[in-house]
Amino acid sequence: MNNYQQYPSRLLEDAVQQFSRLPGIGRKTALRLVLHLLRQDTDDVERLAQSITVMKRNVKHCRVCHNISDSDVCPICSDSRRDSHTVCVVENVQDVMAVEHTQQFHGLYHVLGGVISPMDGISPGNLEIQSLVDRVAQDDVSEVILALSPTMEGDTTNFYIYRRLSSFTNLRVTVIARGISVGDELEYTDEVTLGRSILNRMPFDSK
Repeated sequence: MNNYQQYPSRLLEDAVQQFSRLPGIGRKTALRLVLHLLRQDTDDVERLAQSITVMKRNVKHCRVCHNISDSDVCPICSDSRRDSHTVCVVENVQDVMAVEHTQQFHGLYHVLGGVISPMDGISPGNLEIQSLVDRVAQDDVSEVILALSPTMEGDTTNFYIYRRLSSFTNLRVTVIARGISVGDELEYTDEVTLGRSILNRMPFDSK
């Protein structure tokens, strides 16, 4: 059966199909979104489409921490008020936002872009781990906080990074406290629990 028979318009079907490719968006939700856009003024829809296109074409990744940025160096890395000696290692951009919302951390970040997961074909070479090692070697970093989600993949990545950084004798490597339940994703943790986990971090080798 042709799927287009379910819709009164092939153009509508094409739009629904594109929306349903977004994470967490099923075809029913996609249809509601598309029908909502059809009810809006053409100018409003064009502004939405333009903002997405401009974002895709112009958004950058900070050359220091790999966070999303409008410039070569993100506002956090360029802020002289931040503690440049402390670097918090996170999996993704959402985790940077989650930690920032706690208002408990005032250092810098390093975004890995994922975690080691052989099942998903993600190896250390696919992540920004070497750039972290280079950063520690070149900059005056005294502490690296491993703030990855307490999953099997997160713990594996933590251990791998710890081993890679073990040759820096003056470097303190810490891990966030386990106020976060094992298996939870960092970005979905409430701000109070996450903030306390940052404040109560412990040396990695004392786990």
